[in-house]
Amino acid sequence: MRRESQTDGRPLVMGIVNVTPDSFSDGGRFTSTGAAVERAMRLVADGADVLDVGGESTRPGAQPVGTAEEIGRTAPVIAALCARWDGPISIDTMKPAVARAAVAAGATMWNDVTALTHAPDSAAVAAELGCDLVLMHMKGEPRTMQADPRYDDVAGEVRDYLAARAQAAMAAGVARERIWLDPGVGFGKTAAHNLTLTARLDVLVDLGFPVLYAASRKRLIQAVDPTATEACDRLGGSLALALEAARRGARMVRVHDVRETVQALKLQAAVTAAG
Repeated sequence: MRRESQTDGRPLVMGIVNVTPDSFSDGGRFTSTGAAVERAMRLVADGADVLDVGGESTRPGAQPVGTAEEIGRTAPVIAALCARWDGPISIDTMKPAVARAAVAAGATMWNDVTALTHAPDSAAVAAELGCDLVLMHMKGEPRTMQADPRYDDVAGEVRDYLAARAQAAMAAGVARERIWLDPGVGFGKTAAHNLTLTARLDVLVDLGFPVLYAASRKRLIQAVDPTATEACDRLGGSLALALEAARRGARMVRVHDVRETVQALKLQAAVTAAG
């Protein structure tokens, strides 16, 4: 998958396709293969460069899903998408077996919120698959990650952790040019931590790996604007964070609202080019 910005100067936009009953923003809306595929094709029409298919919620407090069930939710959607679209598809999973099934169905990226720490063979499977790989920082696990997370230097600690995980992936045989880093906004972090990570995204960018930034509709927005109590009320905040991440060097943003994000990023890029 290409790693540079679009020809219009904006970062890539990854559209979220949740095939789950309990995701924080759209859980239960696209649980059938047909509904998920139609949702994904709407995102493509809206300008998505990448589609990220997930079958297990990683929202705070989420309960685990069995491997067979997760494969059953995601692999048919990916296969059906590949029959209708030739763009890159990502599998959002922490399980190597789910990633393997997804790649067999046509996925070209593994988006792992545990940065290959969930299973002993995660790194070996990533090397075997040879697909693009997103390594994300998370303190704890989804069920407990928001239970009083603490850092002495959140940006430095996230940077050091992801640098170490990238080295571990490469030691296992993953090609450097396949690796992306994600600071994990909202994953074991307070609102203050998330704001600091965004403001200091350059410390991650400076590692030399492309950065994926994902803050769409997250609770961080409500922390700044208490009126945004529902996920659907957070479009303005989501756009602001995507634009800020782009300004600070992110190569891709993961979002629910693709059309609006693509438009905002195009305008930002156009203004930058005119300056």
